[in-house]
Amino acid sequence: MSAKHAMATPATMQATPPRDTREATTLQQLRSAAWPLTGARTDFDPLIERIGDASLVLIGEASHGTEDFYRMRAQISKLLIADHGFTAVAVEADWPDAYRVNRHVRGQGGDADATAALGGFKRFPAWMWRNTEVRDFITWLRTHNDAIDASRKAGFYGLDLYSLHASIDAVLRYLEKVDPEAARRARYRYACFDHYGEDPQAYGYAASFDLDRSCEDEVVDQLVELRSRAASYVAFDGRAAADEQFFAEQNASLVRNAEVYYRAMFRHPVDSWNVRDTHMMQMLQAVRSMPSGQGARTKVIVWAHNSHLGDARATDMGKGGELNLGQLVREDVGEDAVLIGFSTFDGTVTAASNWDEPAQRKRVRPGLPGSYEELLHATGIPRMLLDLRNANIAAALREPRLQRAIGVIYRPETERQSHYFNTRVCDQFDLLIHLDRTSALQPLEPGERWHGGEPPEAYPSGL
Repeated sequence: MSAKHAMATPATMQATPPRDTREATTLQQLRSAAWPLTGARTDFDPLIERIGDASLVLIGEASHGTEDFYRMRAQISKLLIADHGFTAVAVEADWPDAYRVNRHVRGQGGDADATAALGGFKRFPAWMWRNTEVRDFITWLRTHNDAIDASRKAGFYGLDLYSLHASIDAVLRYLEKVDPEAARRARYRYACFDHYGEDPQAYGYAASFDLDRSCEDEVVDQLVELRSRAASYVAFDGRAAADEQFFAEQNASLVRNAEVYYRAMFRHPVDSWNVRDTHMMQMLQAVRSMPSGQGARTKVIVWAHNSHLGDARATDMGKGGELNLGQLVREDVGEDAVLIGFSTFDGTVTAASNWDEPAQRKRVRPGLPGSYEELLHATGIPRMLLDLRNANIAAALREPRLQRAIGVIYRPETERQSHYFNTRVCDQFDLLIHLDRTSALQPLEPGERWHGGEPPEAYPSGL
C-alpha cells in the first residue's frame, strides 16, 4: 500500500481532532498508508496480493452479530474460492450442523435450499449461522459447486465442540450401518453420559469432582477403535464411504475433546478455553488433510471471532495463559497462513443480554478513548484495509491499545470491563479491516425482541 491510495476525509464524516503532536503524526501515518474500501472492484487487490500463495486464510470478526463483517468476509471468501483454489470454509460452529450444510453445497442430502440446510443450527446462538448473510453465501457456494467437477467443489465444515450428544448420535448411526457389532460396543461406551441427561455441563460438574465418574476412558477407546477399523469400512465403497467414515471419525474425536472440555469448565476457565481452541486446531488439520483437486494441500478459509483467530500471544489472553487457534496456526505453518481481523467504532449489533436469551438489536457504544477503534475513527476514513506489515502502519500502531470484542452477549452498561482487553494489533493480525459504522446482523427468525427497536443513544458514564 502507498500514499497514493490515501483518501480525503468525506464531508459526511468529520475526523476527530488529534489531542497532541504525537497523535497527529500517528494519524498522518495511518492516513498515508491505509487502503480505503469504496465498493470498487479493486477493494481487495492488496489483500489478495498479501495472501499470495498462502494455503490458510483466517478471517475474524469483532462481534458475532455484525452484518458488515459477515458480508465482507463472504466477499473475500468468494474471491478466494472462485479464483485462487480454496476448497474449504471451516467455521466456528459444531461439526454435525456444519456438515449438513456441507452436504447441501456439494449437491448431496435432502435440503431444498440454503435456509433448510442451516436448519441444524438450533442451539443458542442460532443467529450466528441462521442469518441472511450466511444463507446468501451458502446459496452462492451451492451455485458455484454445481458448475464445476466434484474434485474442485468447496466444502463447509465446523470446528467447534459443543455438539457432544449430536456427535454421539452421528457415530452410532454410522456404525449401525457399517458394523452393527461395533455400534453395540459404542452404545455401551457412550452410555456413560446417560446419567446426566442432555446437559453436558451436568456431566462436567460431576466428573470434575469425582474422576471415577469420568467417561474419559470410554470416549478414547471408542475413537481408537473407529480409527483402527477405518480402512476396512471404506475398502470396497470408494469416495462416498470415505466421506462418511471421515465424518464419523471427526464426530468421535469431537466427543473425546468435548468430554475433556466439560470437565475443564469447572476447574479453570483458561483450561477449557485452551481445550476448545486446541480442538479447533485438530479439526482444521483434519480438514486440511482431505485430498484436494487443486494439489497436495487443501486450501482453507477459516471464519471465527477475532479472539480465536488473532494471535493470543499479542493480547492479554496470552499473558493470562490462554492460547488460541491463530497462535497455533502460526506456530504450525508460519507464513503459509494469513490472519485478518475486523474492527468497528459504533453502530448496531445483534446480541443477547444473557446466555440463552433472545437476540436483540443493540446499539454499539462509540469506541473508548485509548482504543484502536477510537484511533481508526479519528482518521476520518470510513472503511479501510490496513496491511499491518506496512512500515508506516506498524510505526503508527506499535503501542498496545484497548481492543473491543463482542461475542454473543453484549453489555454496554459495563463495556470497559466486559468487552475490552489490551492487544498489540500488528503482532495479532497480518491485516486489519476497519468499518467505522456497522449494522446488526439479521437473523432468519429475528423474533420480537430483535424487532423491538434499538436502545437509546445515551449510556451511563463511568464504564
